[in-house]
Amino acid sequence: MSTAPLDLLVHNARVHTMDARAPTATAFGVREGTFAAVGATESLLSAAPEAPRLDAEGHTIVPGFIDAHAHLHALGLSLCRADLAGTSSPADVIRRLRAFVQEERPGDAGWLRGHGWDQTAWETPEFPTRAALDGAFPQRPVWLTRTDVHAGWANTAALEATVGLDRLAAMDAPAGGRICRDEAGRPTGVLIDAAMALVEDHIPPPDDARLDRALSTALDHTARHGLTGLHDAGVDLAGIRRFRRRIEDGRFPLRMYAMMDGRAEAFAHFCDAGPLHHPSGRLTVESVKFFADGALGSRGAALLEPYADAPNNRGLLLHNADAFREAVTAVVGAGFQVNTHAIGDRANRFVLDAYAVAARAGTRPLRRPRIEHAQVMHPRDRARLGDLGVVASVQPGFARSDQSWAPDRLGPERLSYAYAWSALQNAGAPLAFGSDAPVDPISPLRGFFAAVAPPSVSSDDAHPLTAPLNRRTALHAYTQGAAYAAFQEDEVGSITPGKRADFAVLSDDLLAVPMAQIPNLSVRATYLGGRPTYTHPSWPPA
Repeated sequence: MSTAPLDLLVHNARVHTMDARAPTATAFGVREGTFAAVGATESLLSAAPEAPRLDAEGHTIVPGFIDAHAHLHALGLSLCRADLAGTSSPADVIRRLRAFVQEERPGDAGWLRGHGWDQTAWETPEFPTRAALDGAFPQRPVWLTRTDVHAGWANTAALEATVGLDRLAAMDAPAGGRICRDEAGRPTGVLIDAAMALVEDHIPPPDDARLDRALSTALDHTARHGLTGLHDAGVDLAGIRRFRRRIEDGRFPLRMYAMMDGRAEAFAHFCDAGPLHHPSGRLTVESVKFFADGALGSRGAALLEPYADAPNNRGLLLHNADAFREAVTAVVGAGFQVNTHAIGDRANRFVLDAYAVAARAGTRPLRRPRIEHAQVMHPRDRARLGDLGVVASVQPGFARSDQSWAPDRLGPERLSYAYAWSALQNAGAPLAFGSDAPVDPISPLRGFFAAVAPPSVSSDDAHPLTAPLNRRTALHAYTQGAAYAAFQEDEVGSITPGKRADFAVLSDDLLAVPMAQIPNLSVRATYLGGRPTYTHPSWPPA
């Protein structure tokens, strides 16, 4: 142990290090933002008697959680908009919107934005129409994104302010999108995937003050949930620059692995400038994010066979196969990691085909390519994950959120190979867990429970979508697994001497409490580089 003084010595803890060489400990020391020593309380206290001490009083400490797939800007904006999660009907949505309007800040009465509606959870599980919104908001434009962010619901005022209702009625849907229509062929107000841009591209963007407020809200929210790292799945150049400014201002309590959104501006910039590794360790840009298909809930996920509950629909592939393969090959050839959203089995095969072409091109090796979601993977394709070195970046919470309606979408045969995280791992794919926030709540503890709980515990009456994972495997996917997916396994992801001192303090032991008690666990504190980014009023213990 170095003779240089420790900045902090945490002792009397139950530490799950996620380091296979020493999986448990009761104490650790921090020096200059890194773990300096990990071991037994008695040994470390005697070796560093003058170090500032923090008695954990038996609390459980784990490496800081890393969300391998979320959207930080979108999360912040959604937290500042009307929360429509858990609504039971269009009328319930209207009630939420009216309550939100009553609490708006002065000057906010422009577009009315909301997020989180999910028609599959409503009393009548059908897509809504603009008529319901028109009755409550005849003049003010309203745009509400579905929980998966792959569908939007507009009122007539919003359509008239953007694309124009008559023009929308006369046009064909853009490639990769769908315009929902009534029996007379008139637009209902719901736009899916690429068609959402017909409205979204014309909504006045939030000003800098609102974006800054939203980002602050998101960063506070992630810290409260024990997160010290996040992989942002699709950021434009302006967003990356905003992260960098806040880091340099000392206002960014998170380690960000940013995936470029695949648009020309960001990719062209970093192809010229090269990957970005900020010296603070809080921002890395060396990957590109593509979309192969839409989402299952809005029937935009691309399936090999038609939807069980919509026999004329196989979902949407968002790219021409040749163009997508060329794009993937260009990203790999430029030395960047390639990460692609793929939910349906047709989309997953489409992505694996493109990755195989890029691997054969041979200009540069594939660098831990990722499939984001890998939700419905045909058994015939699983072995290709290991062959190509593909990381399965999955969201265990989806297996819980989707369980009431996914069986209807997929049918029994296809359901048997959906949400099959353990099967993907057995095929050789490293697992990295995330939330896709704001699509699903960002809480790693919620995702952990969804991954490990058997159906009898996690749900009273819905269909079980996935076999439960071992608890240590699930924790690994939220720590070391996510770090590996970002080439950071030697820097973060475990409580190991020499790594950055990122850790979360929990109310109890997530690897030992009875299964039914996991939802009651909470984060007591979050530390980044040995400094707290969040503390509960009960922390530190008196």
